[in-house]
Amino acid sequence: MQRKINLLLFFFSLLGGGVAFVLGELLLSRRPYDLPSIVLVGIYFAIVALGVGLGCLIAEMISPRLNGLSWKQRYLGLSWKLLPLTLVLMLGVGVLTEFVYELNFGGIKPIKNVVMVIDDSGSMMQSDPDNSRYAAADALVRQMDEDNQVAVVTFSDESSVVQPLISLSSSANREKVSAVISSLQTTEGGTNISGALTEAMNVINSDDKAGRGAMVILLSDGFSQFNTATELNEYLERGIAVNTIGLALDDTSGSNLLLDIASVTGGQYYDVTDANRLGDVFQQIYDRLGDRTLLTERSDATADSPYYAVVRILALMLIGITLGVGLGIVFDNRHLAKSFGVGGAVSGLFAGLILEFGLSGHSYWDAIIRLIALLVLAAIISLFTFVVPVGEGRLSRRGERNAAASAPSSEGFHSPRRNRGSKGF
Repeated sequence: MQRKINLLLFFFSLLGGGVAFVLGELLLSRRPYDLPSIVLVGIYFAIVALGVGLGCLIAEMISPRLNGLSWKQRYLGLSWKLLPLTLVLMLGVGVLTEFVYELNFGGIKPIKNVVMVIDDSGSMMQSDPDNSRYAAADALVRQMDEDNQVAVVTFSDESSVVQPLISLSSSANREKVSAVISSLQTTEGGTNISGALTEAMNVINSDDKAGRGAMVILLSDGFSQFNTATELNEYLERGIAVNTIGLALDDTSGSNLLLDIASVTGGQYYDVTDANRLGDVFQQIYDRLGDRTLLTERSDATADSPYYAVVRILALMLIGITLGVGLGIVFDNRHLAKSFGVGGAVSGLFAGLILEFGLSGHSYWDAIIRLIALLVLAAIISLFTFVVPVGEGRLSRRGERNAAASAPSSEGFHSPRRNRGSKGF
């Protein structure tokens, strides 16, 4: 057995990983047939196996440095037949690891209840004269899933629950919420954020359905006295994030307060200067609702969870091992399966770390992070034959039988037949 490197295989595996990245990103962005995340992630990694597997197979066809010329002459057809098996393996492991990653441990509840807290103080006549915030809230309600519940709280000097929590499972309920929002008008008065968040928590506590998490969307254009060290304790204890939107805030004290509220509770702060953009911001917050996949940033209560960080890294290691062993199966070589498998564990570790600490929730940057992770995955696997030596060694009995059938007898000669009747004369 020898330590070898096929540089052509290295470059072709990177090329295959790049092509798989493009196809995978199209899959993530378009999400055909509204595929659930578990299936989507499984297909994504199956595409990775296809891209890297094809790249490695074509490279060894051109320059069989790792498997030898005998593999190309005798087993190339079998390798093409075994390639789909790698895809099936990666699909299964991708689905399994994503299923585990999406499980809720430690009392974490999936976020299903959304409380919209909307500022209707007098200053809104200047910052939002066309009442775009109400139109944005209405548009969001129409886009929510049927298993969501929604409530609406408005506030100025005083807070008011204009719509208690209501299920959106029926079109009648959805229309009811829409009618309530459409009837809202800007009032006179100041900005009481403390009272608004207190009322929002009362609404959340009114839900008697177990196993449902909640989040708050708070929109304001002003500032009020608020102690983030004490007034957010219940939100912290319950793990409820408050996503805040600052609309046309000229006073930095107002934006700083909203930023602090979001940071303390694990939410996001959005600084909006144009009220016409509120619809996009509301939708963006909802799209991040409880988002937790191996390929995207965690935006739910597990965002800072070391447990889920470890699960993601271990999942990528398992995926890397599966890819490496799958390549060994394609080449019908147990030594390559071992070398690529060990390399897959190492590359999966690095890919998992890259995803865990690189993903940030920004679509463009996250795509770059996924590309880097895929290229690292492909590169380390393809180079690991220099660390773990390889040689010829068939995995399948079929390959061994074929080799035995095609091998000539010892030194290419038949054993001479002994003449038992000869006595030397």
